Amino acid sequence: MIVPVLTAGISLGAVFSHAADPDPWQTITPGGDTQCSDGSPYRFHVRQADPERLLLFFNGGGACWTGQTCDPRGNPTYRVTSGPGSGNDPREYSGAFALENPENPFREWSQVFISYCTGDVHLGQTTARFTRDDGSEFKVRHNGRRNAESALAWVEQELAQPQKILVAGGSAGALSSPLYAAFIAHRYPDAEILQFGGGAAGYRVPSMTALWQQWGAVPVMEDLLSVAKLENEALRPVDLYALAGTSAPGVQFYTYDNAFDATQESFMGLLGAPGPLLPGLDANLEEMRESLNGYRSFVAAGRFHTLLRFDELYTRETGGVRAVDWVEAMLAGSAANVHC
Repeated sequence: MIVPVLTAGISLGAVFSHAADPDPWQTITPGGDTQCSDGSPYRFHVRQADPERLLLFFNGGGACWTGQTCDPRGNPTYRVTSGPGSGNDPREYSGAFALENPENPFREWSQVFISYCTGDVHLGQTTARFTRDDGSEFKVRHNGRRNAESALAWVEQELAQPQKILVAGGSAGALSSPLYAAFIAHRYPDAEILQFGGGAAGYRVPSMTALWQQWGAVPVMEDLLSVAKLENEALRPVDLYALAGTSAPGVQFYTYDNAFDATQESFMGLLGAPGPLLPGLDANLEEMRESLNGYRSFVAAGRFHTLLRFDELYTRETGGVRAVDWVEAMLAGSAANVHC
């Protein structure tokens, strides 16, 4: 039995509008309470194929938590819209979205590309207000939860009963992917649920309380994990995996990272913890191995960021293991740890 997904103000059957593009992808503008941080309409993309196998991909695109990082008139450190050219369209990518590539492990899978334009790693549910140096004010709607819910509501309405679901994310989407994997596991108890996070396991910081509070994310985490209250808001990114594993022990967790990922190192600097990524990444991986049964990781050399959206899925090789072959093994439940 599928437990109904909360739709956060979305009226199923009335609000979904499908683009008329003559290609395998449909662009959906769900309306309702969905919205990007700049006030523009929120859009996500779907491709219907095998109804029993589903890839849910939470897109990345930075994050913001201060007036300087959030200001759309300055140099925001996140995507502010999901419109054309924003990096929120699977048609712009390769990797898992290269539907003509015979090596693509997801070529026959149904896919939902959950766009990201709210600066809150898909977990926000509040509006933040800031004052610029010139005295002018602006606000940012951290609406990631409602936007993601609109895509999950589409899945429930259109795909009925998937038997195998990979909840994947890149960058910002990878940070929240373990929580959404637990959420999906509760709602599809008869399905096999896997999680994959690309380019986000290296964040080694003592606390992200200020960010969670900025985004209104702690109540969202509680809801995704089906817990009454999180006792400690000083949650590190690595703690989200332990929480998800406890909430949904049947989920299998996987991560991919490059040892010197330039994007992760840049955001570590913005978070006040500059330095090389690899020591913190290795420490996080060790914690996850201790807290998660069957957890597996792939650590490649270099400074590249994420995996599933790019040709790196097919060209990266570490220790004689091609990334695409490792992903195939992940889907089959036979992946081993790989480290450069």
